[in-house]
Amino acid sequence: MTFNRSFLFIATSIAFGLSACSSDQQVTDPVADGNLPNPISNIIRDFAPMPDGREWGATAGIDIGPDGHIWAYDRCGAIELLDPGCEIRSDIDAVFKINRHSGEIMTSFGAGLFVVPHGLHVDSDGNVWVTDWQNNDAGTKGHQVFKFSPEGEVLLRLGQAGVPGEGPDYLNEPNDVITGPNGDIYVADGHSGQYGGELEGKTGRIVRYDSDGNYLMEWGEIGGDPGDFRTGHALAWDSQGRLFVADRGNHRIQIFDADGNYVDSYYQFGRISGLFITDDDTLYTIDSESDPERHPDWVRGIRIGNVNEDRVTAFIPPHDTGDFYGAAGEGIAVDADGNIFVAEGPNSRVAAMGGITKYEP
Repeated sequence: MTFNRSFLFIATSIAFGLSACSSDQQVTDPVADGNLPNPISNIIRDFAPMPDGREWGATAGIDIGPDGHIWAYDRCGAIELLDPGCEIRSDIDAVFKINRHSGEIMTSFGAGLFVVPHGLHVDSDGNVWVTDWQNNDAGTKGHQVFKFSPEGEVLLRLGQAGVPGEGPDYLNEPNDVITGPNGDIYVADGHSGQYGGELEGKTGRIVRYDSDGNYLMEWGEIGGDPGDFRTGHALAWDSQGRLFVADRGNHRIQIFDADGNYVDSYYQFGRISGLFITDDDTLYTIDSESDPERHPDWVRGIRIGNVNEDRVTAFIPPHDTGDFYGAAGEGIAVDADGNIFVAEGPNSRVAAMGGITKYEP
């Protein structure tokens, strides 16, 4: 069973300390002394209530559309990471447009298409891209990227439904997707590489396609060297046309040009699940996973800096759980007014923090 096998990888990693180590081992958490400013004045939890009494499950994908409103998905009520909620509850929508001011659900779609949605991106034309991270037991869904029109029409699919693999025609646990400045498509592929253990059949790569979905190139493998990945969990572009990759299992951001040439790595931003870059090149990252096993002595939460240096200049603490590490979401997006929207992932959703949290400056 696909989900049991993946759970075994995670459990083995935690039990035997197999989570990947990287060259940031000597880097200390820049927020540890508590001296960084917190730019937030108000927090609204459960910002976007579902209609008809439906409750949010976990989510990790969130972005801002061209009109300034929010797009996010819900794992169809599933709270645990490996719960195939959208396969089980295939009659309910998974993708939502949310009014950034009121939290009202403006439109929804995507019923019956996903197993476990993971990454979400809205392009400059308002099209919505979503990755489906796992496959169902029947092998008919998952390991794909969907491109939707703003109304929910499926315009493009990447990968083979329900079939994980390597090479030009397949994807294997795709984490995130983003379109480049020229319209090319970039997919961060390979979720399980951060867990250690047997690496056979896993990937750690960025796959590039043209705007029609034709394979162009790829780079990276599972590892800690520059250009390699242990779960490239999220993607963002800066104003210089550089691609920022949240290399979560290596506790770093890696930076590339559009052709995959390595530029730099940043280590001050934590074990990053999500990142977002605003038009003025402010870099927002969110750490949802730091804990004693995976990233000791680093606090979860939102770190803020600039794309041009490996330095955190502001910090938003995690939700208070009474534990040093706290609870934080996985996805992050920032609107033109500086409001921060967080998609509460499995760790924070289990702590009953709700689907979307809005942080107001």
